[in-house]
Amino acid sequence: MQATAIAQPNIALIKYWGKRDIERNLPAVGSISITLSDLFTEVSVELDEKLRADSLMINGVFDEQRLPRMQLCLDNVIGEQRVRARITSQSNFPIAAGLASSASSFAAATVAAAGAAGLSLKVDDLARVAGRASGSAARSFYGGIAELRNCDNTINLNALCNEHSWPLKVVVAITETGPKHTGSTEAMEISRNSSPFYSSWLEQQDGDLQIARTAIEQRDFAALAEIAEHNCLKMHSVMWASRPAIVFWNSVTLQCLQTVRRLQEDGHNVFFTIDAGPQVKAVCL
Repeated sequence: MQATAIAQPNIALIKYWGKRDIERNLPAVGSISITLSDLFTEVSVELDEKLRADSLMINGVFDEQRLPRMQLCLDNVIGEQRVRARITSQSNFPIAAGLASSASSFAAATVAAAGAAGLSLKVDDLARVAGRASGSAARSFYGGIAELRNCDNTINLNALCNEHSWPLKVVVAITETGPKHTGSTEAMEISRNSSPFYSSWLEQQDGDLQIARTAIEQRDFAALAEIAEHNCLKMHSVMWASRPAIVFWNSVTLQCLQTVRRLQEDGHNVFFTIDAGPQVKAVCL
């Protein structure tokens, strides 16, 4: 009763920040993302009746802190009465550092758990289950550019553009390899409860999503660049205006943004985006 799966992280072009249902981990707004091909997380799940307790090893080190969240993910896939599991995870990029490692980790864990338990689930069902563990994990089930849409009691995913019909490239600048000082879930709640910009963020998201959808449909790189940078800076403004302020950027983050601006001034087709962390992603043709 063992299975292994590999999943890629995804980078949000139109972000989600905040949850409308914490218990079911439902995002407060929709989002659009691009899935990366070269970064990945490999997760193995072994179900063994002889085990007395679950265990989680990440990059060769046992991790008790992240184990409860992974246990909940397996419970959601297999059921709370499942046998105990030995879980191992390996990533080829820094984890918990603003590079969507939770997306690839829980997407891979969901598929591996289903495989180990002998379950046959559709991609949409796997994505929804993974999304209960990590809101962005659902988007990692789709290559290219995908949209996560909020519905009344669940989420729906829609592939907007495959990787072959519009082959964009993403250059990732690792400005800091250590873990973030505040986890995304905690930071979202701080923003929801204290940022004066949070309500505006919610109100304007549908408009940003529509502009991005149209840009993607028309393969309009300039229009996508403008709305993606605008949406990114709005999200971080919500964080900065929170109490306490949530600032993930560092001096190298700013230097990278200045580099992207210089490239744009020189006529290059490139734009930046930054998720909940200090890393900068440069999206280009």
